[in-house]
Amino acid sequence: MSDNASHDSFFALHHGLPRQGPGSDATTRRLLALSGPLPERPRVLDLGCGPGRSALLLAAEAGAEVTAVDLHEPFLAELRRSAADRGLDGSIHTHRADMGALPFPDGSFDLVWAESSVFVLGFDRALAEWRRLPAPGGTLVLTECVWTTGTPGPAARAFWERHYPLRTVAELSAAAVAAGYHVLGTFLQPEGDWAEYYGPLAAHADAADTAVPGMAEAVAGARAEIAMRREHGSDYGYAGFVLRPADPRWRTRPETAGEASVVRPLVAAAFGSEAEAELVDALRRDPDAWLPGLSYVAEAPDGSIAAHALITRCLVDGAPAAALAPVAVAPAYQRTGAGKAVVRAVLDAARLRGEPLVLVLGHPEYYPKFGFVRASEYGIKPGFEVPDEAMMALVLDDSVPVPPGTIAYPAAFGV
Repeated sequence: MSDNASHDSFFALHHGLPRQGPGSDATTRRLLALSGPLPERPRVLDLGCGPGRSALLLAAEAGAEVTAVDLHEPFLAELRRSAADRGLDGSIHTHRADMGALPFPDGSFDLVWAESSVFVLGFDRALAEWRRLPAPGGTLVLTECVWTTGTPGPAARAFWERHYPLRTVAELSAAAVAAGYHVLGTFLQPEGDWAEYYGPLAAHADAADTAVPGMAEAVAGARAEIAMRREHGSDYGYAGFVLRPADPRWRTRPETAGEASVVRPLVAAAFGSEAEAELVDALRRDPDAWLPGLSYVAEAPDGSIAAHALITRCLVDGAPAAALAPVAVAPAYQRTGAGKAVVRAVLDAARLRGEPLVLVLGHPEYYPKFGFVRASEYGIKPGFEVPDEAMMALVLDDSVPVPPGTIAYPAAFGV
């Protein structure tokens, strides 16, 4: 059997499927929400768009101008027909191209989108090659197959080692940070996303003419994949990742030994008093509060420290959580992006450390930019009176139940 027969049969089997991988409109909407505020008419690059389910939703619901890329021309033709049927042909432009050799200039898009397609290049290569594409403040959104346990069974491990080696969400998040991204959010996709893909695929397999050269092998491959999911699906899943290239103007890193004497005057100058600097000193002395590696700084271009952010231990009705406070920016660097850079960096560090929940008492117009929402939405409240919108929470790991209850801060906070 020729390679052409295998190729043609694979695409014939997949032709007409609503999706080419696990997903749903609900998942696309959730990824879009995690991406944060967008321009009025965002420029979106949909890579490996397939028949364009995501492209159609993004054009219709986000008002996006979508450039949809795929190598398989029949998928692009199907998308053009669907866009015309919905009156979206002026908003969706198809482009036949290789995801690994894209012709677009740097900084061309507000969103780079890749649902169920990053495997074509591999996660690490995709992050390296696509990092140039988002405009400043732009976002990369992708979904990827992941291990959902640290000890997958031998059958699942053998299957995926043959086809596409998997990593966990935590491992991929660490790879994204190492590649120069901030992680705005991750989540494990629901089981229904698999049904939306495998249900129609199974029906196609049942109806396929296996006498066609290559079709029997294509059907067998699809059925083996579906059976693996049915029998060993608790070992793996699909996950969404929302990433943003780090601002290259600021080098962020953990505070090093001996830098407390530099951080202290910065905090005092940022707040115009010694109170917050004394708070940081007291937290350093409290072994139950201090979390190694979560005191972060942003360096100015000259190497001096421009900003500092600290996360320490707190409790919610006895369950461990983390508190972001204080965040300090040297007066000369306020409103330059240094504070935003150091907050994103320390949140990444907390995520990679395994912290599931971060709380902040702060400006309700500032911290939602990082994904924080009212803590009261989770039944969390402080033990003192504050405006509801000022007490906020950010879930870093949605596989861990969020504990409701009252926040207990370290003694240094005096509350």
